[in-house]
Amino acid sequence: MNKNFLSVAIIILAIAIVAVNLWKPVEKEASKDKSNTETEEVTSEDENVPGVDLSQVKEGKLAPDFELATLSGETVKLSDYRGKKVILNFWATWCPPCRAEMPHMQSFYEKNKDKGIEIVAVNLTSMDNGKMQIDKFKKEYGLTFDILLDEDGDIGMQYQAFTIPTSYIIDTNGKIAQKIVGPMDEPTMESLTNEIE
Repeated sequence: MNKNFLSVAIIILAIAIVAVNLWKPVEKEASKDKSNTETEEVTSEDENVPGVDLSQVKEGKLAPDFELATLSGETVKLSDYRGKKVILNFWATWCPPCRAEMPHMQSFYEKNKDKGIEIVAVNLTSMDNGKMQIDKFKKEYGLTFDILLDEDGDIGMQYQAFTIPTSYIIDTNGKIAQKIVGPMDEPTMESLTNEIE
């Protein structure tokens, strides 16, 4: 009986840890307090991903260009947005924090799309439930910004989207200003895009 109780307790603890990590507030990698012993920083630089050069996706470096299809079948490159501030967001329809973030993204986009700011939402299609589900999600949330489909998962891997949502704030020159792991709200998006040129 003690072994069963211990097993159940360990499983409940593991579920609680996962739940807390999914719902923890947004952390800016650049401004994390290194002395804070309550949180551990998990860096993807230590990850060994075959065929993917993780050293190219860092703050201050040019965001690696890519080309993906939209839901409507058009092809879009990240470099097409050069000259604008970009929030590059990696997400999936089944992800609760992604679902919570999307209304904030849509509201932010509507208020800022005419101010040289774009949201590029890359759906991790290889991990999602198909294009029909993505299209249904887009309509349900009234999303009007570009949704690109990472059908092979290569771009998500290259951009180290190991936890979703993951977002990159990219300046008008195409350089990565910050990486954000976790959901953002509208004031956070406003603040982050105001910090860059």
